[in-house]
Amino acid sequence: MQPQNRTQPPAITMQGISKTFATVKANDQISFSVKAGEIHALLGENGSGKSTLMNILSGIYLPDSGEIDIHGERVIFRSPRDSMAQGIGMIHQHFKLVENLSALENIVAGTGHGLLLDRKAARDKVIALSEQFEMDIDPDRKIASMSVSEKQTVEILKVLYRGSQILILDEPTAVLTPQEITRLFHILHRMREIGQAVVFISHKLNEVLSLCDRVTVLRQGKTIGTVYTHQTTATELVEMMVGRAVDLAIERPAAVGSGQCLDVKNLTVKDHDGVARLNQVSFTLDHGEILGVAGLSGSGQKELCETIAGLCAPNGGSILFHDNQIIGKSPREIIRLGISMSFIPEDRLGMGLVASMDIADNIMLKDYAFHKGPFLNRKEARAKAKRIVEQLSINTPGIYHTVRKLSGGNIQKVILGREINLSPRLLITAYAVRGLDIHSSYTIYSLINEQKSKDVAVLFIGEDLDVLLELCDRILVLCNGQVTGIVNAKDVNKEQIGLMMAGETLTESEAV
Repeated sequence: MQPQNRTQPPAITMQGISKTFATVKANDQISFSVKAGEIHALLGENGSGKSTLMNILSGIYLPDSGEIDIHGERVIFRSPRDSMAQGIGMIHQHFKLVENLSALENIVAGTGHGLLLDRKAARDKVIALSEQFEMDIDPDRKIASMSVSEKQTVEILKVLYRGSQILILDEPTAVLTPQEITRLFHILHRMREIGQAVVFISHKLNEVLSLCDRVTVLRQGKTIGTVYTHQTTATELVEMMVGRAVDLAIERPAAVGSGQCLDVKNLTVKDHDGVARLNQVSFTLDHGEILGVAGLSGSGQKELCETIAGLCAPNGGSILFHDNQIIGKSPREIIRLGISMSFIPEDRLGMGLVASMDIADNIMLKDYAFHKGPFLNRKEARAKAKRIVEQLSINTPGIYHTVRKLSGGNIQKVILGREINLSPRLLITAYAVRGLDIHSSYTIYSLINEQKSKDVAVLFIGEDLDVLLELCDRILVLCNGQVTGIVNAKDVNKEQIGLMMAGETLTESEAV
């Protein structure tokens, strides 16, 4: 971090910030301060108040009470435009770019110049910013042809072009390879060097400790404390977030199963335009084994899960569950074969749950599919719903609470609890902990290991490579729908997996 001028006021000072929604106090007298030339992490469990605080700083919400100073000047944000006018730019996890436009066109869009835009001057400014922060972006290149990392860089250039001196990054590394994360961190270091302030929101504690200067921790809407990263540890940060000590070790018991569960050969899936989303994918999965799937977003993970689960029609290949050929069969036909398979989709509300129904009825949905008679035991289903709510600490007024009124993390817990409680022989889970806080994530890892110990075959699609390497027995890596390698998790490192995600093939001699 750059040395601070003692007379220079902080870039951000938020004092006594409170915000209430109905009966929920999202922010309760929160204090938060970020220096110029500092990368400052904001940590907290789901529901701790992080999003609300940043939405207040971004002008989306008006606080009920409290004060905000930007570079020492008192401000009141009544809209996002007010926040942007004070040099604050937020880079969301889901990019807001128009795919068929160029980087330059996306960067200047919404700046208010319209037909009066001097395109050459704008292009020169983008190139100058790109060189200043050591970004390698062609302003004339279409967004559709860019990698995830390059799209994120364009988002950063958008806010810099508008003169932002304060950047808020929300889970910026979620879909990046290790090599892309290194490039992003280099850009953030350059920002720090020239005196810009960066707020970094992430659940990845190793990244927070390696990148950031200080960390502010929130819990239940309150500020717990601010610490320097060189004076703390991941264990201490988790204890601040949760309020008690949490074991951060992810166990990987030996895979001792009863034999092969799944045999996938030459699986090919094409989209409506004839483009192969999966191309000749082959692998096996044993009972009592966790097979991780790594890959950049859109590499075929979704199609792989949905094809095995009977939700996507393949164009070729074979899927054997024991001796049963299930390729091309619907979920109901798979159930009629006596196959117990659970699938936790990426789209929880779109595919997994009925948003307008309550928790109890959503949990009964799958019971109905497996039930042979015309009547369900609603008392038993309600008891199961209560067990799941308690087991996963689902934050809800009760089992009759409508699912769409739950937070994203609690929605994930409902579907995960339902699928695990069906006692499957095969469990397919896509991004099981996406959006969940540290404590909830480790609860999920324990549940998945519990399934492994029960001889369940687990196909685990994940985006955190550290977790994949610790939790899984083997890792299958996809790049553009093709398998670039299947490796033992204990024999490779994060960088090697990252190279495979980018398309390089790993030989046995290259594994560590």
